[in-house]
Amino acid sequence: MACNKGKIIKIISNLYTVQIANTTYECRPRGKFRYNKIIPVVGDNCLIDCENNYILEILPRKNYLTRPIVANVDSTIIVTSLKEPNLSLNLLDKLLVVITLKKIEPIICLTKLDLLTEEENSIVKKIFSYYEKIGIKVFLNTDLGSLKKYLEGKTVALTGQTGAGKSTLINKLMPQLNLKTAPISKSLGRGKHTTRHVELFKIDNFYLVDTPGFSALDLQDIKKNDIQKGFIEFKNYSCRFNDCMHNKEIDCMVKQAVQENKILQSRYDNYLMFLNEASDELWK
Repeated sequence: MACNKGKIIKIISNLYTVQIANTTYECRPRGKFRYNKIIPVVGDNCLIDCENNYILEILPRKNYLTRPIVANVDSTIIVTSLKEPNLSLNLLDKLLVVITLKKIEPIICLTKLDLLTEEENSIVKKIFSYYEKIGIKVFLNTDLGSLKKYLEGKTVALTGQTGAGKSTLINKLMPQLNLKTAPISKSLGRGKHTTRHVELFKIDNFYLVDTPGFSALDLQDIKKNDIQKGFIEFKNYSCRFNDCMHNKEIDCMVKQAVQENKILQSRYDNYLMFLNEASDELWK
């Protein structure tokens, strides 16, 4: 029995689409997976029996996300709406924390810039110049050439606020897909879900994962002491105490940097908010 290495690009029910080069196979997992409690996910590299269309083995993962459920991701694009739905820096920072701690490169892609007033546009530029300054790549969804060039050779997950324009962005990157999109719900004030399953698409020379939209994120796998590691700029400051939580401690250089406008106030406010959530069961 010949084994071939492929990548799972789509899962619907118990049917797994595996891509090898330019050919896809509709496969089912061997019964041993259920016995060994192995659950294949989109992005998994695997060995398959091409003749009988069985997934024989899931190869070791370099990383794994639970929401969206995807494996072996190099970068994650956080599609960030600036209006309708309104910009949520809280959600953005929460996504950045999770993605960073998973050792995945975060990329911000801004949408709906054309809906902003001149004053709002000025504010947004200042905010995201800060994110770029601390080392996070920021792109506009209108600058597809630069974005596609940066993504070369990567497997990229796509996530962000519901209604931010994730499927619209994929349609721009690969028009032949013609993914379903939907307007903002007037009654709910947020986008309607249009993506029903996780799927990986090959676009030019990179893979892109489209994922169901969501506006909330669980942080249940993150330890309280690790939260600050998700705020990458904090490591640039040496506090008096090595275990400083940058909250109520004295001689905290992070708090001083906030006061001196070297750290974005909203970033620090969100950090404190995430720390407060540590008292809930969401945090372990």
